[in-house]
Amino acid sequence: MARTALISVSNKEGIVEFAKELAKLGFKIISTGNTARLLEQNKIGVAHISEIAKFQEMLDGRVKTLHPNIFAGILADRKNKRHLAELKKQKIDLVDLVVVNFYPFEETIRKTNKIKDIIENIDIGGPSLVRAAAKNHQSVLVVADPADYGKVIEKIKSKKLDGSYRRMLAAKAFSMTAHYDSLINSYFNGLVKNEYPEILNLTFRKAQDLRYGENPHQSAAFYREIFAGQGNVASAKQLQGKELSYNNILDIDAAFELVKEFEKPSAAVIKHTNPSGVASADKIEDAYKKAHEADPKSAFGCIVALNRNCNLEIAKYMRQLFIEAVICPEFDKNALEILKEKKNLRLLETRTIKKLEKRADLRTVTGGLLAQTCYCPRLNGKNMKIVTKRRPTKEEVKSLIFAWKVNKHVKSNSVVFVKNDETVGIGAGQMSRVDAVDLAVMKNGEKIKGSVMSSDAFFPFRDGIDQAAKAGVTAIIQPGGSIRDEEVIQAANEHDIAMVFTGIRLFKH
Repeated sequence: MARTALISVSNKEGIVEFAKELAKLGFKIISTGNTARLLEQNKIGVAHISEIAKFQEMLDGRVKTLHPNIFAGILADRKNKRHLAELKKQKIDLVDLVVVNFYPFEETIRKTNKIKDIIENIDIGGPSLVRAAAKNHQSVLVVADPADYGKVIEKIKSKKLDGSYRRMLAAKAFSMTAHYDSLINSYFNGLVKNEYPEILNLTFRKAQDLRYGENPHQSAAFYREIFAGQGNVASAKQLQGKELSYNNILDIDAAFELVKEFEKPSAAVIKHTNPSGVASADKIEDAYKKAHEADPKSAFGCIVALNRNCNLEIAKYMRQLFIEAVICPEFDKNALEILKEKKNLRLLETRTIKKLEKRADLRTVTGGLLAQTCYCPRLNGKNMKIVTKRRPTKEEVKSLIFAWKVNKHVKSNSVVFVKNDETVGIGAGQMSRVDAVDLAVMKNGEKIKGSVMSSDAFFPFRDGIDQAAKAGVTAIIQPGGSIRDEEVIQAANEHDIAMVFTGIRLFKH
């Protein structure tokens, strides 16, 4: 008995060649609309879906495959005699192969915001056919990805369509329908501004397998958001260097998101997602040198991010250093020539520096997932409240804002010391806030004298202020909100330190 293949594809890539091979193997082909016309134009015998369904397409093609004569032929259990008897009674033929891909919903919402066009590209029949075939995969081969055409023909010819291969195609098919439905769900959640729906459906596409996870004994892969946009680690192009590891991507992301905070040419040097140095300057090469020199010992084996192109002078400076990766909008040609001498150095270009203010921050925990917005209010006159007798000078205000921006990207508990648009001390990830101050002072000593300090949360006691004063800090920015705020303010007044409250906590876990 001749086998039957149902072919209905939006993406026509490779379908003519695939159908010709199926015809040679004795398959009867049934098809729909434009797919049928394309196959006929290429002299492939086709039975139109309306002949099988005994029902004409209607509603501008919205209804063409949704018919019992089609779905019964796909869903019938070949081992169930009653199913086969019912098909025979209704004169319905079995379908052995379903080749379907979907209307280009993803491509449509990239190109237009016209709801009418988007709605018309929500496929109903296609996903339904694929689900039906995948459900009955023991009897029906489901092919939803054009990349599988060649392998499917090879398997049919060699008669090696075993259960494991059928299950693999079914798994891929269900993955594709779930992905498709998740995209549609996300689009409608956006329309109704449903930021935290009761059921959160997420879909990502694998960008690459990674060398390993956090440690070499852990395997890992990197998945990209479907609409991640440009100007981030997910869209960056790797120009050279070793394959990226899990830790590389975390550090590269932390570094590049930090330098996006600044309008001036800026550089960040990152270790274990924390900055060891950040600086801005009129020239990007000066910013980078200052960022590196802020803590050269910690910069060994670092990640570097620049918010301007990497130029020849930076490349020459980097030549003598051990750096894991550099990410920036672009590498100047002469800089690239020098950096290519360091074959293992990973170089990533983003082509743009666009900052995405409102995006979801998703983190997994055992058995669950946390979701939050990434938006942080900007500092302005309304949320910068001077609480001490001495007002900060204009230069101190400028440095306080710089320190605050860096502090947003440092693991808590954290403090950041800044002088002249560059960090001169960073105390990161301490269990005690005063220990964070002590750590930065211990590492950077005299550099801190005359600097300003940012704290990611309030000071619960005056000891952190006292320690900062000993180190030579002249102004402090912090959220405020402690029950001992008055004690903390009094300490600042005693040391003639200007202090600003923002009301904005910057915890980062």
